[in-house]
Amino acid sequence: MSQTVQAPDQEARDLLEAIVRIPSVTPDEERAAKRLVEFFDSHGREAWVDEIGNVRAPADDGVLLTSHIDTVPGDIPVRVEENDDGEPELWGRGSVDAKGPLCAMAVAAVRTGASFLGVVGEEVDSRGSRYVIEDREGTPDAVVNGEPSGWEGITLGYRGLLAGTYVATSESGHSSRPDNNAIQDALDWWAAVEGEFEKDEWEPVFERVTCKPVDIDGGISDDGLSVETTMDVQLRVPPEYTTDEIREIADGHLVNGTVHWDDKVEPVMQSPRTPVARAFRTAIRSAGGEPTLLRKTGTSDMNVFAQSWDCPMVTYGPGDSDLDHAPNEHIQLAEYDRSVTVLEDVTERLL
Repeated sequence: MSQTVQAPDQEARDLLEAIVRIPSVTPDEERAAKRLVEFFDSHGREAWVDEIGNVRAPADDGVLLTSHIDTVPGDIPVRVEENDDGEPELWGRGSVDAKGPLCAMAVAAVRTGASFLGVVGEEVDSRGSRYVIEDREGTPDAVVNGEPSGWEGITLGYRGLLAGTYVATSESGHSSRPDNNAIQDALDWWAAVEGEFEKDEWEPVFERVTCKPVDIDGGISDDGLSVETTMDVQLRVPPEYTTDEIREIADGHLVNGTVHWDDKVEPVMQSPRTPVARAFRTAIRSAGGEPTLLRKTGTSDMNVFAQSWDCPMVTYGPGDSDLDHAPNEHIQLAEYDRSVTVLEDVTERLL
């Protein structure tokens, strides 16, 4: 199927370049949020920045279009360059993750009358989406969450996350002693946890529990009387488990020490037969694309929304997700244009 050729969507491109040019590394999203409000104001849509920093532009709740404003750090000079095929690309931090999806949704929202939400803090703790869950009245009929999937991709599932810090202390003593110190206790516990979830290579990553230590510190205490260690860990949780089940398994291997579990996000897997998923397949085909159903191994705000809102949802947005957080982050503007067209089509079908 040949892709539909369309003229550049200059309004959408101007908004994207303006937002990409405004740094919005977590938690400094305020300037970019105000620029989004100005865009809605210019189209006669009520919008404001709420107490936590989210951009709220409520309208027809048949669809809530939502993505995040914040980015990870990284100074990538913002410019438009032509690639080897002569196609223009916008370079800059956040162009893919997730200002491309964010701006595409903002444009689609003002053109169709759909509700819009730009959230903060997704790259760190999802504080924006968690705040909305508590503060917003009512549940939307459908949610489209914005993350890069490629304009033909529809993301239906994300793994969950369980994160915490292992802490242990042991008496100090000569290193020749055979009994474990706290550092060995930490390593033994983590080895047992990894062994519990060891999978064959053929097992899809999405369906595995993957274990990752992200920081470790240990040694003799300042007073010289004990050995102390801390280890920050993350476990990615597939939909066949809950985070509580994974926590119970991990805690079951503790011999010494404790784990302070401080973050958990439940996995999510949506059906491809919901009205919103069907609308995307139809819209992508109408634009000359071939829909692809995706499952992502990380997490997103879709996990947060799905835990509290009983409504169909997908994640969608332009951009190559392999460029998330990368030093060469850039987005093809023709793809961005097509994603706006798809989002408008989907929203009109659902509204």
